[in-house]
Amino acid sequence: MLKSIGWMAVLRGFAKFLAIIKTLILARILSPFQFGVFGIASLVLGFLEIITETGINVVLIQEGKTNKKQLDSAWIVSIIRGVILFILIFSISPLIAKFFNNDSAKNILYLTSLVPLIRGFINPAEVVFQKNLEFKKEFYFKGLLIFVEISTAVLLGYLTRSEYCLIWGLIASSIVEVVISQIFISPRPKLNFDFASFKYILKKGIWITFAGTFNYIFQHGDDVVVGKILGVSPLGLYQQAYRISSLPVSEMAEVVQKVTFPYYSKYQMDLILLKNTFKKSFLGTSLLVIPFGILLILFPYQVINILLGPNWLEAVGVLRVLAIFGMIKALTNSIFPLLLGLGKQNWVTYITLVGIIGMATTIFPLTRLYGITGTAISTIIGTIVTIPLTLIMLYKIFKNESPAKI
Repeated sequence: MLKSIGWMAVLRGFAKFLAIIKTLILARILSPFQFGVFGIASLVLGFLEIITETGINVVLIQEGKTNKKQLDSAWIVSIIRGVILFILIFSISPLIAKFFNNDSAKNILYLTSLVPLIRGFINPAEVVFQKNLEFKKEFYFKGLLIFVEISTAVLLGYLTRSEYCLIWGLIASSIVEVVISQIFISPRPKLNFDFASFKYILKKGIWITFAGTFNYIFQHGDDVVVGKILGVSPLGLYQQAYRISSLPVSEMAEVVQKVTFPYYSKYQMDLILLKNTFKKSFLGTSLLVIPFGILLILFPYQVINILLGPNWLEAVGVLRVLAIFGMIKALTNSIFPLLLGLGKQNWVTYITLVGIIGMATTIFPLTRLYGITGTAISTIIGTIVTIPLTLIMLYKIFKNESPAKI
């Protein structure tokens, strides 16, 4: 598992290194307003992809053997889903632009609609790398996709000075992923639909859909509030500060979580091993996350000035608050791969829903009073209120000796 974590750490480090390079370049080319316009497009794309997620990746990892019928059915559903999202995003683009009082968002949303259409043809079997704990292959595969996306965005951004470069980066990466997954990853899916397999996937994946939807709302509901109440430029500031706060904090935690989930699934019948693994992973996450979070809290001005430049210094205050949020969120989320590994995706949904309620009750008054800093404070509140439920669920797992009793 340590070897797997090492490969994933290298992948995340490579991804974030390129992301920093992209930020260093594009933040000096594009304005907060332009980043805000792209932020609207990414919000719409991310939300619609999440609420239509079948959960097939999690189901395939949880299953002992790869079921060809499930794979074929999942691919057909993925293609249909991509077509539906393409039509939906294209159709509602004028309404979204009107909601955010920004006509510039309409055209970029039209282009964004191509992303899910292309992604629909990705081979679902690419999850085999995680399932078989082959994180070295995962590193090369995902690393290439990250390089394609970021290099395309930076090159086009330099040439065009347009926020459209960020969407073209997503499109280029999606095309490469489709090609590689269909040519080099097996088994390759075919157009064979099996209703029984689809029903099984839907039944097990419905909680993944709920959890993903609630988690997306929790992570990006604040973006919607900022964009609607404060405007597009504050949205650009807020989103960049959020990304910086998550670079050393949540990303480090996600390295451990992405490795431990298939590990928990593989050894879910040995609860003693799972308990010990969880305790060590939580300790490791803490040792990685807390020092970097403190660094952001103490030196937000220097971080903003180096990464984004002087035009973004308005984000200093909110970065300090978001660093606190990132630390707490990374630690509380460390239970999620354990729950997923035990097939308890419904518990993940419950925890996330509590967080949404906590954030929703405070975000509007705090945003109106304190701007984007108030929005960030509401995310901290939403995370803190999930802690009691998280501790209860950990207790339920740790007190049992058999998975059947959980």
